[in-house]
Amino acid sequence: MRVVDVNEFYAPKGGGVRSYIDRKMAIMADLGHELVVIAPAKADSVEERPGGGRIIWVDAPGMPFDKNYGLFWEAEPIHALLDELKPDVVEASSPWRPAWIVGEWQGDAVKSFFMHNDNIASYPGRWFGGVAPKDAIERAFEWYNRYMQRFLAPFDILVSNGPSLKKRLEARGIGPVTAVPLGIEREYFSPALRDEALRAQLLAQCGLGPQAKLLIGIGRFHGEKRWPMVIDAVEAAGTEHQVALVLIGGGPDRKTIEKRARHSPHVRLFNPVTDRRRLATILASADAMIHGCESETFGLVTSEGLASGLPLIVPDEGGAFEMAEPAFAEVYAAKDGRAAAAAVKRMLGDGFGQRRSAAVAAAANVRSDREHALELMELYAGLVEQRKNPPRNGEGDRRS
Repeated sequence: MRVVDVNEFYAPKGGGVRSYIDRKMAIMADLGHELVVIAPAKADSVEERPGGGRIIWVDAPGMPFDKNYGLFWEAEPIHALLDELKPDVVEASSPWRPAWIVGEWQGDAVKSFFMHNDNIASYPGRWFGGVAPKDAIERAFEWYNRYMQRFLAPFDILVSNGPSLKKRLEARGIGPVTAVPLGIEREYFSPALRDEALRAQLLAQCGLGPQAKLLIGIGRFHGEKRWPMVIDAVEAAGTEHQVALVLIGGGPDRKTIEKRARHSPHVRLFNPVTDRRRLATILASADAMIHGCESETFGLVTSEGLASGLPLIVPDEGGAFEMAEPAFAEVYAAKDGRAAAAAVKRMLGDGFGQRRSAAVAAAANVRSDREHALELMELYAGLVEQRKNPPRNGEGDRRS
């Protein structure tokens, strides 16, 4: 199959979406499929990938507040490329102009809208969460749900990156939704990478000895990650346990988080670790992972943590919550610092050794990115076959 992804979130210096697509492109090539990405850029060009697949960069205006990304506007260049490429499946993921461009294209291909994020939870849910109940915020933004239903009408299937987003969308009357959970590069992560000397070094940098517990948090330094709340929770738990916190990340809120951590003797911030094996070793050398973000739709970082044998401390909403089994996880009320502190205390209590053993046992079962790609390709192959041989008498749901 040839899949063409019209993707406004793919950029030369992109983050998670670029990493996901680059891996998917390589895996699809191994499986005998081709992924072509149409992405905005400062000039037209084509980038062939050695293992298979390509990026077609299309001249487009830059995003006003982040010049690393571009914005599609004109439909004609995209439609001409789709006519030329003749895809079996065409994907879109941006709910703005690309959704309409793909939806309006008249070619004979399966149209899939692959949703990675929840704009209502990520933005108004976070902005107004402190002054209005969740139900009120949802009602105020029902107009966005109606907007989504309009642009989704021409699509054959709506795919979410995990069960958390599927539940949210269907609760808003959007769907049906097919969840195809993401996966991680599982070959990098293992409890066997644990390095006690590295663990002792990290604890020493946090002003504690090896008898203390080492918590780790990884993610962008951005408001939605709620790192100040996480720091508050770990500090509060420190009244009962010797506990250190290492945060790894970068982003627009770094100075704010540095200021919050400045007077916390057992909290240290580190820049992103790009070497995957080094990151995996750091993860395996911690004692547990703590997460603060409830708006994420899939827990990639927490998946990497669990694959490294780490018990999890996560909010009771979002993608991380979907993988939080009681045997190896503690859950707390989202956005509630006191509840998070109580969860840390419970995790570090008498049953910690059992939680740790359960996490190590669960590590090998964490879903891989190859498993994700296989499931997605099987789903698309079925839809392509249905298009070639449609059900008789209108049987079947086009987005089932």
